[in-house]
Amino acid sequence: LYDEAGIRRNARTLKQAFAWCEDFEEYFAIKALPNPAILRILKEEGCGVDCSSDTELMLADACGFSGRDIMFSANAMPYYEFDDARRLGAFVNLDDITHIDILRQHGGIPETICCRYNPGGDFKIGNEIMGNPGDAKYGFTYAQLQEGLKRLKELGAKRFGLHAFLSSNNTDDNYYPALAKILFTCGRDLAAETGLELAFINLSGGIGIPYKPEDTATDIAFVGAKVHEVYDEVFGGTDMRPRIFTELGRYMTGPAGYLVTTVI
Repeated sequence: LYDEAGIRRNARTLKQAFAWCEDFEEYFAIKALPNPAILRILKEEGCGVDCSSDTELMLADACGFSGRDIMFSANAMPYYEFDDARRLGAFVNLDDITHIDILRQHGGIPETICCRYNPGGDFKIGNEIMGNPGDAKYGFTYAQLQEGLKRLKELGAKRFGLHAFLSSNNTDDNYYPALAKILFTCGRDLAAETGLELAFINLSGGIGIPYKPEDTATDIAFVGAKVHEVYDEVFGGTDMRPRIFTELGRYMTGPAGYLVTTVI
């Protein structure tokens, strides 16, 4: 059973926390709950969807999502999934530099492209579920972003977004602000270096929920305000005003689900 009012409340609370950012959008991570009824509720609340497979793209399409309300982030998948994402008009988030030429051959390079950033090093806030970014195989290094974005520009890209996913089920209020500082600074510098417009920053998912009575829930209003402070710090004095995206899954629906069963 799902609490529809609770799901709608979570969506509205999140949007209010980021209302300071024009055209903020939450892309619900379908992998968290691939239920068409839930997806339609979130669509009514103005959310988009994050897809990581062709099946999820089909679900998004069947539930009425289209165009830039779909974010496609995938790795180790059949290349025709890029074709399907481009046919739907979705944002494509490239997982590594080798995907540039694959996308060029499967759907083509769009004018707005997104890249997943791996800052490397040691990133620990709240928990260590994800391990160190430096040990992860996902994402572009900074040097690869420099090279990759220049290549994408040659192939017709005019704008770019940045994405990073460095933690999971994190209830520490400092996670998003710390991640935002990394992505905002990286995006600002890359835009200046490449001449591409910084269209958006995707903070991805990672905000968790409490599982025990003594656990503290994330204060999303505080998180949004802190991200706002970092936004003004990094982009103040520039003409850059990138949109902010999130890809929350568990945070949106986890507290609103109930398992009803019979124990035998």
